[in-house]
Amino acid sequence: MTEVLSGCPFCNPAPGAIIAGNALAVALSDAYPVSPGHALIVPRRHIASWFEVSAAEREALMALVDEVKERLDHDRRPDGYNIGMNVGAAAGQTVMHFHLHLIPRFAGDVDDPTGGVRFVIPARGNYRRPGHVPRARG
Repeated sequence: MTEVLSGCPFCNPAPGAIIAGNALAVALSDAYPVSPGHALIVPRRHIASWFEVSAAEREALMALVDEVKERLDHDRRPDGYNIGMNVGAAAGQTVMHFHLHLIPRFAGDVDDPTGGVRFVIPARGNYRRPGHVPRARG
């Protein structure tokens, strides 16, 4: 049986938050999006870490990444994507129900996107311009 925790926002998503789903996972609109269309892909089973995700759940999660990406390509026409996950508090995970971020990116949304996900440690993100932290535009 799938474990569901009553206080977990991913076990109990807000009405209208689910944008896609399958037997083992759901896609949710991010409540605090960093760009238009930012989505979270979440296993239905309450687990904290990518390293606890079963092979079947990984397949279900990746199927939703593909499905949501196709919708975003059609609806928002982004120029790129960041796909990421935070595992553990030290890595920035604040909701201890595993989720991966699918973040549409648009040309010019920051002044220099070099380094992408490397900016989890800002001063080391841009290997071409050490110490440069990009500024959002718009």
